[in-house]
Amino acid sequence: MNVRCPRGYNGAMSGPQAKEMADESMVRNLAAQAEAIWPQEEPIFLRHGLPEGARVLDVGCGTGEITRRLAERFPSGDFTGVDVEEGHLARARSLCRRLGERVRFQPGDAYALQFPAGHFDLVVCRHVLQAVSDAERALAEMVRVLKPSGRLHLIAEDYGMVLSHPLPRDSDRFWRDGALAYGASVGCDLHVGRKVFTILNEMGLSRIEADYLTIDTIRVPRDLFAQIWEAWRDGYTESLVQHGKLSRAEIEQCWNEMIATARDPRGYALWQLPVWSAHKPAV
Repeated sequence: MNVRCPRGYNGAMSGPQAKEMADESMVRNLAAQAEAIWPQEEPIFLRHGLPEGARVLDVGCGTGEITRRLAERFPSGDFTGVDVEEGHLARARSLCRRLGERVRFQPGDAYALQFPAGHFDLVVCRHVLQAVSDAERALAEMVRVLKPSGRLHLIAEDYGMVLSHPLPRDSDRFWRDGALAYGASVGCDLHVGRKVFTILNEMGLSRIEADYLTIDTIRVPRDLFAQIWEAWRDGYTESLVQHGKLSRAEIEQCWNEMIATARDPRGYALWQLPVWSAHKPAV
């Protein structure tokens, strides 16, 4: 799961220990996700046809895992990452220090990006739109800072696209009464992934494309897949207990059963991710 509201990953806990646990699970989550996703996502970035010296903005860059990979793949590019978590930005700066001044990280709010209109050739936003209360407002701001003829690249998650089998109990109920109920209670839309085409179309963007990253136990090593769900479990259980419709025992059982299925050679687990890209028409 990648939901950032309410602020922090253990909504029912408080104090420095809870914050430390939340941050640690998020760092593990972002690293494992990037490792699993990048092999399928890299060809999509290559297809965008970035010009030499392209300016790239990564909105919600987290710990810089994908910003780093993009900067290595496009060595003439200029990269800026923004995020609301200063701790993540510090990690991103450390991770990308060897890449020099062409890779920078700074605090930034997706609703009010501190850049002039038409500044970037590519705006990237991954795992964020399901975590904000107004995805359309955030997208409008990204389009504003995108150059005419620039490209938008989005991973907009949809929690109707997660499954695993075999399980002792129905995992659909876990996602519906756990994750989706949690998202609704804190003002996030965990079905936003299926709505992005309509939003981009109504904003007047063109050449809208949809790719689907199949993050499953066939294409991704089982242990890596399980690590993603373990980070979700460790980071989200308290918030699901507080805001969802399931008991703590049910939530913990579901997480552990799904993680065990991911590691079981007989089991299958899938996390399907929509990747939306679109072109901002020239004026």
